[in-house]
Amino acid sequence: MARPRKPLLSTDRIVETARALVDAEGLAALSTRRLAAELGVSGPSLYNHFRTKDEILEAVADSVSTQVDLSLFEGDRDWRTSLHDWALSYRSALRDHPNIVPVLAQGPGRRPAGLRLADAVYGAMVDAGWPPAQATSIGALMRYFIMGSALGSFAGGFVDDASAYDPADYPHLGQAHLLAERQEKIDERAFETGLRALLDGLAQQYEQVRQPV
Repeated sequence: MARPRKPLLSTDRIVETARALVDAEGLAALSTRRLAAELGVSGPSLYNHFRTKDEILEAVADSVSTQVDLSLFEGDRDWRTSLHDWALSYRSALRDHPNIVPVLAQGPGRRPAGLRLADAVYGAMVDAGWPPAQATSIGALMRYFIMGSALGSFAGGFVDDASAYDPADYPHLGQAHLLAERQEKIDERAFETGLRALLDGLAQQYEQVRQPV
């Protein structure tokens, strides 16, 4: 009787399995030994595709960047609408894979999808009439804002025990114990509020840079 065939080991399969492991258990859970066990292969076979664990992490990070919709910068959409919708897409990708955010926060490095993302934002801003230096700053501030929001939940940081908020000590936190159960709604609203404030400020600057000297 023929032995059952194992699924072929591929770069995509390694990345998908590593991403699922990081999503479920965090960055510390990923090792070449653990990953090989999850894949049902020997450890050395991974080195036919990746030289180190760090290379695997870089590939996992880049696979998350591919989930950001860059088509939002295409066509005749205005820069503010494009930036707003792209930010929502970016945050959605990071929210689905929060444990890889510390790797992404280090910057794109040599990761192709990460570089395409940076290129799309910068190119769209320059094409819209932003000076190159300010287009760079916009890309940076958006990354700070979006990644910061993905590193943790504001509402989820409050315990749901009303006794933790003694009014004698915290007179304004009488409803803080309710935040955790409304975490998603509160965090989404906070992100949208901050995003609109950023875009409002940028719109004012845009009017200034577009005025003829």
